[in-house]
Amino acid sequence: MSSIAYSNGFFWRTLWSLPQNAALKAKRKNPNVLMTGDMVHIPDLTVKQESGATEQTHEFMLKGVPEVLNMKMLDSNHQPRANVNYIITIEGKSRRGKTDASGNIKESIPPDARTGKLVIDAPPDESGIPSTQTMILKLGNLNPLSEVSGLKARLANLGLYKGPNDANLDDATKKAISAFQKKKGLPVTGIADDATKAQINKTHGH
Repeated sequence: MSSIAYSNGFFWRTLWSLPQNAALKAKRKNPNVLMTGDMVHIPDLTVKQESGATEQTHEFMLKGVPEVLNMKMLDSNHQPRANVNYIITIEGKSRRGKTDASGNIKESIPPDARTGKLVIDAPPDESGIPSTQTMILKLGNLNPLSEVSGLKARLANLGLYKGPNDANLDDATKKAISAFQKKKGLPVTGIADDATKAQINKTHGH
């Protein structure tokens, strides 16, 4: 909703709260995770006028920009990667930072950002030589968890699934679900039931 609202001159909360978008809001719950084909009602813009004295400077502040990108970095055991140096590049602009004690990265980004790259320090190998990991960020490309493609994407981000990000609930996806359930102490069924999805959402984030 952020990118849609931004490109049409609105705040995302304005569009998300419209009665015409109530069905979409009820279906998706999260304004930042929509699905291709979802319909968003966008009203016509209205002109707001402000009075002011002539021959004076008047300042106007644009609200709602930028957006915030939140990521949590975990190791192979799903434990936080705390206080790790990183370089993040969003739409060609780079910044250096360090994950917090919980492994979180919080960066301001343009609402319409689509591409990015994260280079983060990796644990030293057996020889003790430091290295880095590079992750390509596809912003605005995560489908809802209720969709198989969204489920696959989250399992892939958690390092449990490798394969095409499509709508096919194949054996590789079921194995990834089982692996996640085993890690979290859930009944190992290979089926993404409500309890499993809730835990995936909690571990991965929206």
